[in-house]
Amino acid sequence: MLGVFLVALLGFGAVQLWPAASPVAEAEPVFAEDGIAIRGYDPVAYFTADKPVAGSSAHAFEWNGVTWHFANAEHRERFAAKPEMYAPAYGGYCAWAVAEKGELWSIDPHAWHIVDGTLYLNYSDAIQQRWEQDIPGFIKKGDERWAQIIVDS
Repeated sequence: MLGVFLVALLGFGAVQLWPAASPVAEAEPVFAEDGIAIRGYDPVAYFTADKPVAGSSAHAFEWNGVTWHFANAEHRERFAAKPEMYAPAYGGYCAWAVAEKGELWSIDPHAWHIVDGTLYLNYSDAIQQRWEQDIPGFIKKGDERWAQIIVDS
């Protein structure tokens, strides 16, 4: 009986020494300068105003490790309720560079496109024009490469 007790006790101790690994979701990398996403532009405005609109620190929201600025309180609340709906693809990095090079480039908030409800940003107007030559192809490659970038980060 003592042997069973010792085995049980040692087994319990082993469990205590080796806790089960719990998967913790890592935050995806997000393009930010000085901790501000999209160079301070309002991600919701791309959808509601159909153009880039500068946000304000008066309407800021912390999400995914960075600060997001909004043009007004309504946009801030929309984003807070569903950030994945408004946050740009690939963490706000240049969509073309993620797809074509597997690299994380900065963006110009004025080089943008919404496809199937997803905001894509690019480095410049010239890069945006390249990206627009094969949007479905670049999105397919970008999605594949982004998955690898997340694993590697």
